[in-house]
Amino acid sequence: MSAIERLVLWLHVAFVIFTIGPVTIAIMSTPRAIRTRNAVVLQYLLVMTRIFGTASLGVLVFGIILGQQRKELSQAWLTVSTTLFVVALVLLVLIMRDQRRALTALKLADKQEVRAPQPATAVEPAGSGPGPDEEAAAAEPAAAAPITAASHIANVERGRIVSMGGVVSLIWLVILVLMVWNS
Repeated sequence: MSAIERLVLWLHVAFVIFTIGPVTIAIMSTPRAIRTRNAVVLQYLLVMTRIFGTASLGVLVFGIILGQQRKELSQAWLTVSTTLFVVALVLLVLIMRDQRRALTALKLADKQEVRAPQPATAVEPAGSGPGPDEEAAAAEPAAAAPITAASHIANVERGRIVSMGGVVSLIWLVILVLMVWNS
């Protein structure tokens, strides 16, 4: 293996480590940010997905260059890996679309909550403890937040992100197995 091939291999592996890992973490953290209705964190996760997803093109570019240098582009496993990687990139674009939709829906839900009047609380007499109904209500904090159409849209997008993120991770795992198996 020549020095140029080694350099390209190192660049290929470096792009895999420093782009695929962070984009996977950003995708897998997104559902929690949506569930907790944290629009600020979701905004950062969207930016991370966009940056590292775009940078992951370096994996594809250096992988093709390496395959060309080693004259292995006609191998079936390399064609399958390249095709799967392109499918994963398309799914990343769809995940970013769903992250944007969820972010917009969360921001809209927050605005609707601010506009909605807060229910008045009754003053309890001194010395009386919480009753069984009040303990059950305190145990369910999600019931206190009003369910709006915008928060429903965010939950739908969360489901899409979870399913497509799982498929993307599985695709990357298959590509890894193909690369290690045929090296």
